[in-house]
Amino acid sequence: MRVVAVERSLVGGECPFAGCTPSKLAIRAADLLAESRRASVLAGDVEVRPDWGRVAARIREANHDWDDASHVRPLERAGVTVVRGHGRLAGPGRVVIESGDRRREVVAARGVVLDTGTDPDVPPVDGLAATPYWTNREVVRVTEPPESLAVLGAGPIGVELAQVFARFGVAVTLLETADRILGGEEPESSEVVARALAADGVDVRTGVAIRRVDHDGCFRIVTDDGELSTEALLVATGRRANLDDLGLETVGLDPSAGRLTTDERMRAGERLWAVGDITGEGDYTHLSLYQAGVAVRDILGEDGPWADYRAVSRVTFCDPEVGSVGMTEALARDAGLDVRVGTADLAGAARGWIHGSGGDGVVKLVADAGRGVLVGASAVGPCGGEVLGLLAAAVHAEIPVATLRQMHFAYPTFHRVVLAALVDLGL
Repeated sequence: MRVVAVERSLVGGECPFAGCTPSKLAIRAADLLAESRRASVLAGDVEVRPDWGRVAARIREANHDWDDASHVRPLERAGVTVVRGHGRLAGPGRVVIESGDRRREVVAARGVVLDTGTDPDVPPVDGLAATPYWTNREVVRVTEPPESLAVLGAGPIGVELAQVFARFGVAVTLLETADRILGGEEPESSEVVARALAADGVDVRTGVAIRRVDHDGCFRIVTDDGELSTEALLVATGRRANLDDLGLETVGLDPSAGRLTTDERMRAGERLWAVGDITGEGDYTHLSLYQAGVAVRDILGEDGPWADYRAVSRVTFCDPEVGSVGMTEALARDAGLDVRVGTADLAGAARGWIHGSGGDGVVKLVADAGRGVLVGASAVGPCGGEVLGLLAAAVHAEIPVATLRQMHFAYPTFHRVVLAALVDLGL
């Protein structure tokens, strides 16, 4: 097919330039610092001097100084025409592209795919807009860490980066309006990570309302229980779907909606498909890639499989990692399932004890007792994201709990803790 790709910013989007890749490079460096400091307990004395310059250099290397040529070239080699500019729907199959003073219209015989992603969602706090705060897009360009940093929002981005900067010697305060961090995860996961952050020196404050933010050389944050002064401020309070000014009204869709509803084939309207963050199914690169595969099959007139979100997996790359899939216990109960829960402590297991310092964690399984299958699970620990593979397969394929309990779980591994949680499940 003849394909036109329209992009107003960097081809490749948030992940390689301001999300997954740069943040994980920083996390890898911070984890090495933490491991070196644990050596005194397990191996011997180690002296380490943090150098953020090495992190900044690796980030620049990975994204070629925020140049997207390495992403554009494979598209063009495949025959895609890449057009720089802002695309706007002008009816089914029609897109108007504006680039500077130039305006052109493209008519697609088959249709249009929307994958416009998200922007940082900045809360309407008095005074905040007039300050030089960071979002994830600015923080990955930092070449020198500040002396102190406040982070608004304790979701995955806020938690990950709060820990990174704390491990590089920054005095970090993490502010969250909810009553716990990582509110989308299990309470047991939040508790383990909160302890880890505190051990790294992060001042975690939950249930805090932000009243006002000012800046005069430093930030002054007014909360409902006092004031905080800090050199830098990172706003990590969520994401907002990029649905503004896309011409959705020309295809019968509501431009003020917070997401685009799609069917199992990723169809959002007449000759229109949508994939990625804007569908509201999860702000994850791997989910966007999965949905893209579904949309491609439908566009090419192929058979399924079609979209299935029973086993969407996610990882927060803090230390310990939080790997989760499917429903939390609360969501399963809200869905009216016959819920049974099993948990197991990682530190008390053989591998957790061997790992020693930094080996805290928990595995939690959520089962539908009526069907005898897992509908959700989480693994918190040094390799939580890797242990997740087994749990994601179990939820996706609906492997009976009885079958899982008869599997061989290699000793002594982190994933063997899953067996202990299965026993605790009692099914």
